[in-house]
This record gives sequence, structure tokens and C-alpha cells, in this order.
Amino acid sequence: MKNNFTFIKTDRKLLKINFNEIILIKGLGNYVEILMLENKKYIYYNSLKDLMEKLPSEFMRVHNSYIVNLTNIDFFEDNHLMLKGNKISVAKGYRECLNNTLNKLIL
Repeated sequence: MKNNFTFIKTDRKLLKINFNEIILIKGLGNYVEILMLENKKYIYYNSLKDLMEKLPSEFMRVHNSYIVNLTNIDFFEDNHLMLKGNKISVAKGYRECLNNTLNKLIL
């Protein structure tokens, strides 16, 4: 069974978050900041590398500091992604993989 949600430990409680509500995840050293729809943010103790292994396939690493939810991309232009008002740079090493993934989604 594939869940469309997970739990994170933040502020001494277990918090349920839905994957489709995650806009992006930003690495902050040993912590990550999870940016949600409706301008919610959660700080969570984990590394981007460990988190990437547990996320569903609609999540993609696009920079050493960012994982994005492909379902929340508004547009991709000049090596930048726009996700619900957040402009994210796409690093050179991740660009080809992102292009290939997005090209498969073109009608």
C-alpha cells in the first residue's frame, strides 16, 4: 500500500503531512525546511539525502539544497523553477534529469 501522506516529528509532536501539499524541501545542514501550500513551514531533523530515499516519485532533487514536488511546478524557465511563488535555481548537475522528466509529461 502506497501512502499519500507521512508523519514528521516537529515541535515535540508527530505531524501528519500530505505529500501533495509539499511545495519544496530546502536543506539546512542537518535539518530540512518543508514548505507547504498555504504558506506553512516545518523544520524537521533529517538530511535531504535520507529524505529523498523515502519520498514518492513525484519528488525530485534539483539542487544540492532543494527537493521539489513536480506536481507543484508552475513553470520552468532559464534554469529556474517557479513553484507557487517560490523561485528555485536548478543546478547544472540536475538539469538534464529534470528536463527528461518534464519532457515525458508534455502533451
